Amino acid sequence: MKKLNRIAALTLALALLLSLTVSASAEGFRTLDEIKESGKLVIGLFSDKKPFGYVDEFGEYQGYDVYLARRLAEDLNVELVPVSLDAPNRIEFLQSFKVDIVLANFTYTEERAAQVDFALPYMKVALGVVSPDSALITEPEQLNGKTLIVSKGTTAETFFEKNYPEVKLAKYDSYTEAYIALLDGRGDALSTDNTEVLAWAIENPGFSVGIESLGSLDTINPAVSKGNETLLTWINEEIVKLGAENFFHADYEATLRETYGENADADSLVVEGGKIE
Repeated sequence: MKKLNRIAALTLALALLLSLTVSASAEGFRTLDEIKESGKLVIGLFSDKKPFGYVDEFGEYQGYDVYLARRLAEDLNVELVPVSLDAPNRIEFLQSFKVDIVLANFTYTEERAAQVDFALPYMKVALGVVSPDSALITEPEQLNGKTLIVSKGTTAETFFEKNYPEVKLAKYDSYTEAYIALLDGRGDALSTDNTEVLAWAIENPGFSVGIESLGSLDTINPAVSKGNETLLTWINEEIVKLGAENFFHADYEATLRETYGENADADSLVVEGGKIE
């Protein structure tokens, strides 16, 4: 059923994207004025990364990133056109102008910032590692000579390639494929954003996050095509404005609280107004 929902979402998003007949700027991307004139805001989102971006049983996009995407479209007074993407093609979708914005748990890195323009952050994140309770991984050195599952194009992939070359990486195109591989025993553990593995482990008995924070504390940011200054400026102003109304904490309560539980500290994840406390 989840696979069918994802296929349906992909088909709908592609049809909507192909239906856009608006003109773009000479640079290829759509400026803020062109987006307003078209009446549509095209945002790249995950469709299989619950609770941040996923497609529910009714074929509707839901999650923390989606909540923000809807508000951006609402404040621009345009229709939201969600386009499903996977981690490896987030940059490519912006560089080829298939989307106006990417809101897909996009961690800021200097390498990525050379290829796309990041707006102000709205979430804090580090890496985490989830593994079976029967062989729990609590230190990254325990993975030497073992197989770690990652999604292609993620910070987990680059972090382990650089810092733990003795770890064997099994790379998958999508998060769905990666988690199925872990469930099937095709790897000893899985690494991605700690926010996600903590949520996944809660919903999958028999697995725990033995490493809750690995690497540096990073941020999740919206991204636009390189040089799209009008859209970037508007997003930054919007994030500051939303921070004044505590929007991102409201987003957390609406989309993440049920997963993380009443005792979880929203302040450890949420960034309001683009300012890291």
